[in-house]
Amino acid sequence: MIFRTKKRDYYGADALEIVRAMESDAKDYPHPGQSIRQFLRWSLRRNANRLPPRDTDLSDRMKDEELALSYLYLRDEYGEGKLLMDSEVHA
Repeated sequence: MIFRTKKRDYYGADALEIVRAMESDAKDYPHPGQSIRQFLRWSLRRNANRLPPRDTDLSDRMKDEELALSYLYLRDEYGEGKLLMDSEVHA
């Protein structure tokens, strides 16, 4: 799986791995290495003016991998990158 931004391509076996790589690249993120939910909340708050409130809610019922994948799909939908699955990468 790849998530392509204007600055970089993030490669990972799953969405969580990609989001962790994005977290490590976020130089202004104040809590690296902590909960993935904390990073997602921080990132979504930074874009709150462009996202509907329903899209910034992190469900307590979802597992971290599901949240990470939803986050990547959301960024793709709003033009903040492009999520490519293995079949699209090798086509």
